[in-house]
Amino acid sequence: MKRSGVADLPLHSGRVPTWLATRMAKLGTAVTETIVHDYGASAFLSRLSDPFWFQALGAVMGMDWHSSGVTTSVMGALKHGLEPQADELGIYICGGRGRFSRNTPQELRSIAERRGFDGEALVRTSRLTARIDNNAIADGFQIYLHNFVLTSAGEWAVVQQGLNDQSGLARRYHWHSASVRDFVAQPHTGIVGRNQGTIMNLVDFGARPAQAAMLEVAHEHPDKALESARHLRMPAHHEVRAGNVDLKRLGAVLAIAY
Repeated sequence: MKRSGVADLPLHSGRVPTWLATRMAKLGTAVTETIVHDYGASAFLSRLSDPFWFQALGAVMGMDWHSSGVTTSVMGALKHGLEPQADELGIYICGGRGRFSRNTPQELRSIAERRGFDGEALVRTSRLTARIDNNAIADGFQIYLHNFVLTSAGEWAVVQQGLNDQSGLARRYHWHSASVRDFVAQPHTGIVGRNQGTIMNLVDFGARPAQAAMLEVAHEHPDKALESARHLRMPAHHEVRAGNVDLKRLGAVLAIAY
């Protein structure tokens, strides 16, 4: 069974010491080589997209803290260790944390050019996974780490992480192309994490009416929504009030969506 999902982790500061990062790269590379040689690259992606297996891999590699640093250190070590033999193994790891995540599109285009893939399609997929976990799943976590793992057969997995400033938690999201049938219809095969109450998941099967309503609004000319907003009257409670609506900014958002 192929699983992907979500893991919630406490946020810890600091960085992995050089000696540990070096050992993690060596051990992570050896584990990956063994799985790829014995079971194939697809099996490695399947495991990488399981949040529990990923957490266990981090502990085996030496990062046994249950923190956000597991994601950063494991993916950083794998990228560093596997890069010299990426063509041999047929596994390419793109992206990273912060500014390195923004390098993902160019890295994917470079690999696509060498391997004969549709680079723009891969870039679009990468951006979609980030947008969905960052925006469509309104759980309060903002993506700051994005790793796109690609095989020579065109199969992919995504491991990315978001931060919730209020709770001080990081949340890791896992994807595997083998499990994705539709990006806007339950693309995650599982969500695992501490229950924090009801969240707005706009890619859940039950969100079809909301998706249709948003598309309907986006297809309308912005002037129609702006005219309604100009006459907005809200009751005296804590929800959004007319004075909170910036019509100029709202118009710009509606124009872009339109």
